[in-house]
Amino acid sequence: MIAKLKGIIDNIGEDCCIIDVNGVGYLVNMSSRSLSKLKQGEFSSLLIETVIKEDSITLFGFQSPWEKEWFNTLTKIQGVGGKVCLSILSALSPAQLSQAVSAQDKSSFLRASGVGPKLAARLITELKDKIVTIPVEYLSNADLNNITEETPKEKQQISAPTSEEQDTTYQKTEDVTSALTNLGYQKIDAYRVASEVCLKNPDADLGTLIRLALKEFNQ
Repeated sequence: MIAKLKGIIDNIGEDCCIIDVNGVGYLVNMSSRSLSKLKQGEFSSLLIETVIKEDSITLFGFQSPWEKEWFNTLTKIQGVGGKVCLSILSALSPAQLSQAVSAQDKSSFLRASGVGPKLAARLITELKDKIVTIPVEYLSNADLNNITEETPKEKQQISAPTSEEQDTTYQKTEDVTSALTNLGYQKIDAYRVASEVCLKNPDADLGTLIRLALKEFNQ
């Protein structure tokens, strides 16, 4: 099974690319969001999910492990195949997907081609306990702006952390989420509150962050 390919991007299509690995061209299906970051003739490394069926072997490519994790999570939902997954990943970044599920925002999924109201509703329902945690360093300002565009102004002041804060903030978010779920809170709510608290208080220790998160739940 192919899990990763490194080579020269030989050709880029609307929903796929050909990557030349030592003279062998592999056809890789990708989201338009990821394809837009590739350049023909340049070296690239792609994470691969190999889907084997009775009559075909299809390669799906990703530029980040979170995009691949979301792909694998989405394909477990009934009625969601590889092509629909790529459509969703073309419309929403991994971070925006996590936020859409956290906020139970069905309208975000409707932006994806091939996703109607019924499927969007099912996605929101079935994904609520399967949210993919996105490392803080992976969040771009564009992701943050999308996440906060309908939130109060004081929350829109959150900006992407500096490189010095990235690793510790991500770990703190994971630790706070884990602590909250152990206390009985739903993971979807725990992740949302933990992410917000950790972004707003990057210098706080774990105990303080947990107390702040609990305070948010008790308001």
